[in-house]
Amino acid sequence: MDSTDQHRTGDGPQSVALRCASPRTASPVFPPAIGPAPGLPPTAEASALRSAGGAWIRRRALLASLALAACAPARAPMGPSVVAPAFADDALVMSDGVRLPCYGWLPPSRPKAVVVGLHGMNEHARAFAEDAAGWFTAAGVALYAYDQRGFGGSPNRGIWAGHETMAADASEAARIIRARHPGVPVVLMGESMGGAVLLVAGTSARRPPVDGYVLLAPAVVGRAALGWFAAGMLDVLVSLVPMMGFQNSAPGFQPTDNMAAWQRWSRDPLLIRHTRVDALAGLVDLMEAAVRAAPDFHAPALLLYGGRDRLVPARPTRHLLASLPDRSVQRVGYYPEGWHMLLRDTQGQNVAGDITAWACDRTAPLPSGAEDAARLWLAA
Repeated sequence: MDSTDQHRTGDGPQSVALRCASPRTASPVFPPAIGPAPGLPPTAEASALRSAGGAWIRRRALLASLALAACAPARAPMGPSVVAPAFADDALVMSDGVRLPCYGWLPPSRPKAVVVGLHGMNEHARAFAEDAAGWFTAAGVALYAYDQRGFGGSPNRGIWAGHETMAADASEAARIIRARHPGVPVVLMGESMGGAVLLVAGTSARRPPVDGYVLLAPAVVGRAALGWFAAGMLDVLVSLVPMMGFQNSAPGFQPTDNMAAWQRWSRDPLLIRHTRVDALAGLVDLMEAAVRAAPDFHAPALLLYGGRDRLVPARPTRHLLASLPDRSVQRVGYYPEGWHMLLRDTQGQNVAGDITAWACDRTAPLPSGAEDAARLWLAA
């Protein structure tokens, strides 16, 4: 895979159009009055009335069932296994045949370690990894990243796949890429939503065959952190208008201090601009699953968090850290001036340096001193 290839868009995402009936245009609940049929005897007239009424009821029942189906939350989960997972051109082919666009940046010689990146909500692989790729390869570390299902150039863009499917994809991706680099340490790295996926994958029945995990500001705002009112409102909206979209930005929204990266991000045509209600509910379900998985997550891990992150608050992050069971192999780095998109921040090179150092030697100190900063932060 050549990182100089032009931006891959594939054949275009498949669209799924769902629509609920509008209350203002819905048909009346009861059938119109049916008058006597001229020229029919009473018994035939009654039979005709029953037949017409029955047909009307059946028709309305069919329309109602179709409307309910259209208003159900949409999901695009993994299908049955039909092929062996493998690389194919510029994509990872999953066991159900779905192609997930994949990109790789390789050092000039045999890599010291391999990092496989999972992007955040509504993003895609290149937006997440491309800016940092040069820092990884300069350290002798190969970097791969793929579009998760429902995002970027993958099928069913905008439709939530489900956290079980996303975790299974991460496991298959790790197996595919590990086979390309035998004898080299392989690390999975997830930002935000991607970090939550890795917490679920790392405690699943088929765990990824990796040497460790990097969790960049993992999305762990479960239902308790969300609050009963917001969680309840989301449940109501999912029941009534699952296809309704919310604009991603809001006043005060700032994911990074790197204005050039932010402007590029805001113009990216592969970015999802409006998040469906059912996809937002799926994200909350993923975050809840990640929170519940944390006590069983025993793998070596490096969790990195920024003091200026406003998308994933400090409180649920601290709760996650308190839930992790093996702090002897699960380390924390803290960047007081770091934002949510740590690898795209103006200090992103420091973050990349910590990741590559840890990927090559999970006992080495973090070059930036972020581990010392984390101890002060957690003690405060």
